[in-house]
Amino acid sequence: MEIKPMIESIVRELVQAMQAEQAKKPKVLYLFCDSTAHEAFTDHFILLKNSGICYDMLFLDGETSSWLGLHKIECAGPGKIIAADEYAPAPLELPLEYDGIVIPEIDVDNAARAAQGLKGTVKAEILFSALVLNKFVLIGDDIPGLKRADRRTLKTLTLPKPYIKLFERYKRELAALGAEFAPQKLLAEAVVRKCGVAQHQTGNEAPARGTSSPEAAGGAHSEVANVSTTAAGSSVFEGKLLTAEWVKRQTDTAPDVRKLILGKGTIVSPLAADLLKEKDVAVQYAE
Repeated sequence: MEIKPMIESIVRELVQAMQAEQAKKPKVLYLFCDSTAHEAFTDHFILLKNSGICYDMLFLDGETSSWLGLHKIECAGPGKIIAADEYAPAPLELPLEYDGIVIPEIDVDNAARAAQGLKGTVKAEILFSALVLNKFVLIGDDIPGLKRADRRTLKTLTLPKPYIKLFERYKRELAALGAEFAPQKLLAEAVVRKCGVAQHQTGNEAPARGTSSPEAAGGAHSEVANVSTTAAGSSVFEGKLLTAEWVKRQTDTAPDVRKLILGKGTIVSPLAADLLKEKDVAVQYAE
């Protein structure tokens, strides 16, 4: 290999590695009714972590206050403070820091407020802000419409039929405003889909939000490889630069790959070439 192409490939690989480190990972906020409601969602957080998605959890402390880490957050109201400490954001500001909001359980009261654009509770203010900012909002669909505290107090699990109809109407109105509903157990998969992260590509740089496939992401990021398996033991790389990091990810996730087909004009970095030899993967250029 000539010196100039080799230096160029090394520089490209270094720049790409730096960009990957600086790339912002998707981040979502989970809203829970109390400090124990999150325990049933452990598997969700494992999936999000494996998909390279960051998450925070906000625990409601009543209707007008909540906790995010050590910060107590309170909603605005007549004679009320916005935040209990100088570093805590107001509920209206929270969605600014996240790609999306996940609400595993919503009640008829907060659904009504959010559907009508009203504030007054932490959950309603966060919903309003997220929808105005065009952030994705995912809400559990298989929910009774009664707060956990109300279920404990009233000793009942479901709303009466007239309230169920009212609750369903509010859910339809929220959907018309941009919120999406999914079964609680599938909320994590919905987050991965909305963030555009393929579940099997753990550690990959996330494509633009709203894309649902590597092909869709490839149009926006020409240096991100589109990979497809053409036959057993072979894969296709359609990016401009093949790096050692990509080879390692691919061979870790698909150890049976023995042939890699590269697009015309693809540059193979020296480190990638060495790793391909080490992994006994043959390289073939497409015609």
